[in-house]
Formats: sequence, C-alpha cells, structure tokens
Amino acid sequence: MYFAIEGVIGVGKTTLARLLQPQFEAELVLEVFEENPFLSNFYSDRARYAFQTQIFFLLSRYHQQRRNISDRLAEVTTLISDYTFEKDSLFARINLVGDELDMYYNVQEALAEKISPPDLVVYLRASTDTLMKRIAFRDRPYERQMERAYIDLLNHSYDDFYRTSPGGTRVLTIDTDDLNFVERPQDLDYIHNRIREELRLAPYQPQLPIQ
Repeated sequence: MYFAIEGVIGVGKTTLARLLQPQFEAELVLEVFEENPFLSNFYSDRARYAFQTQIFFLLSRYHQQRRNISDRLAEVTTLISDYTFEKDSLFARINLVGDELDMYYNVQEALAEKISPPDLVVYLRASTDTLMKRIAFRDRPYERQMERAYIDLLNHSYDDFYRTSPGGTRVLTIDTDDLNFVERPQDLDYIHNRIREELRLAPYQPQLPIQ
C-alpha cells in the first residue's frame, strides 16, 4: 500500500507524514527539494528562473519516485510520501507558458509512464491566510520573499486540481484550518482514522453522516 500527502507549501505535509509513519508502521519517502540550485532565485524572479526550476524539480522527483517508490513497492508493506509526481505539472501550468510549457509536457508525459501512482492522495488544504502564517512561522530563508499573490494562486490551483481525482487516483481532502495535528493528539487521530476509513484498513471508526 502506498499513499501520498499533498497540499500547498506550508500546509504541513512532511510533518504529518512523519507523525503517521509509526501509526501505519510504514516506510517514509520525503521529497528532497532544498538541493534545487534555482529555487532561491525563482522566488525572487519567477519569470526568469521558472523553466530551470521546473525541469530540475521534474527530473529530481522522477528519480526519487523510481528509486524510492516504484522500485520498493514490492519489498515493503506500506509507503507514505509527502509529495506526488503528478503534482509537478500543476506548478508548470502556473509558472510556464508557450514553448517552455509544451517542452515540459513532452518530458513529463514520457517520464510519467514509469511512475507508480499512489493508492490514495491525502490532500491537506488551508486558507491562504493560514498558509502564509505557517510559512512565516517556520521561517525558511528561501521562502522569505514569497508573495502572497503567488501562494493564493497556487492554493486555488491545488483546489481545482484535486477537486476531481487526477489520473483516476482516489483523493481524500482534509481542511486543516482548524486542525493542529502537532499539538493536539485528537486531531492527528482524526486524520489517521479518515485515512484508514478511505483505504478500508481496520480498525477505523466510520464517519457519521451530517444531520
């Protein structure tokens, strides 16, 4: 079994993946993104560095996915990842245009054929105000120049992308504005239960219909 946690920058994907790892007795696959040499420049000048940044991410995610997920699914019982390969195209649609976008799609389509999709995507969503607060709180140097307008655009793009099930993958959407799964164990238990219910993994407490 393999499920991935997705969402906009700052929503808490990696933190949640780490917290869920022992509960599912899972192997953990975390995205390596700080190594991108174009990332800091991209946040200060998106138009100039978008293509280099996007292609680097695409190839990096492809190699990570092949090595850490596709090649290991036959060896382990459960994998949890804090990113998906398919979401890379979401960023490309925002950041690239014209010939650069066409070239990106050609490369992405060829690589996607060799990637194993997750059994479930857990999409963590939050308001743009919440995301900006969380980004400011963790205070990563290369994120300090992020514009609110860019995060807001990204947030709406994620909502549109995961409103349906892209590529036929099941999507579990969880609103995190009022959740604090780091400091409140009951919030983590809620998410844990929702995932087990979606994957039909016992034990779980079925969600009651809203009256």
